[in-house]
Amino acid sequence: MELSHLNPNTDSNRPQSPTVSVVIPTLNEERNLPHVFAKLPAMITEVIVVDGGSKDRTVEVARRLRPDAVIVQQTRKGKGNALACGFAACTGDIIVMIDADGSTDPAEIPLFVNKLINGDHFVKGSRFSHGGHSHDITRLRKLGNDGLNLVVNVLFRTHFTDLCYGYNAFWRAVVPALDLPDVKLPRPSDGRKLWGDGFEIETMINIRAVAEKLKVGEVGSTEHERIHGESNLNTFRDGFRVLRTIFSEYGRMRRRRGAGLRPFVEGLQVGPARGLNPVPPRHAADPRRDGGHLNRARRTDDINKIRARELDDLGGRPTQDINKLRSGPSAD
Repeated sequence: MELSHLNPNTDSNRPQSPTVSVVIPTLNEERNLPHVFAKLPAMITEVIVVDGGSKDRTVEVARRLRPDAVIVQQTRKGKGNALACGFAACTGDIIVMIDADGSTDPAEIPLFVNKLINGDHFVKGSRFSHGGHSHDITRLRKLGNDGLNLVVNVLFRTHFTDLCYGYNAFWRAVVPALDLPDVKLPRPSDGRKLWGDGFEIETMINIRAVAEKLKVGEVGSTEHERIHGESNLNTFRDGFRVLRTIFSEYGRMRRRRGAGLRPFVEGLQVGPARGLNPVPPRHAADPRRDGGHLNRARRTDDINKIRARELDDLGGRPTQDINKLRSGPSAD
């Protein structure tokens, strides 16, 4: 069963060799970037490194490892703002968001892209289904994640298996559906973050994708331990922040429905050239217009052809083992 009620017959119109942008928020990650960049698949056509004011050599290392990388300085503080700035800078058909600490595996990106090509609008990784696994999560955090999954699945009638994992990919055309805070807004004078600028961003965009009736799927993903440095996650603080986000987004959805606003997906159409195009009147403020770059070199024009292999929709047919997918196509 899909997360959305959409049943588009547009798969043949989707680009079969889409360009792919990967967004990597960074803050003092110079020692981790060599490991992350080394695992980026050849299919990536654009790397967006969003720096949050690193005090080390993060930007220098990124440029040395990937001279064609686009370096963007985020406009406020927080992971949410970093991602919004990164999305605004992307030019690829597909956007993939990964972490710079080595916890998300870039080698899994083709799994996400395959699923998008086969019909999904938004694909999220799962550590707890479809053959996924985590080498980092504690029992307490797993218990909290299960509880938060349950709340979202009941309120939004979804079938998430891993709400709090931030490894996602989606068509660039659906960015307006996420309705992220404008990257040009000033930082609050009292030092607080704007709603959506913090770690709540991952829960927020997952929920907004389903609230806007996008076709959402999952693929299995293996989470690794951070390679260098320490995580800023706090089990109780961040757990309550996610819970607050869930109820806030539920209220937002009900208000929008009560005001007669139609889901974003109803304004989504297939463009004449490539990919998906939103109908402008639905979301006039497209954050992609406001991307500022420090460095944009020539993008690679060639892209490896992506193996068109359908993966299971979230909550749909019996799940496939991710290890089989990684080992190559099997005989059908």
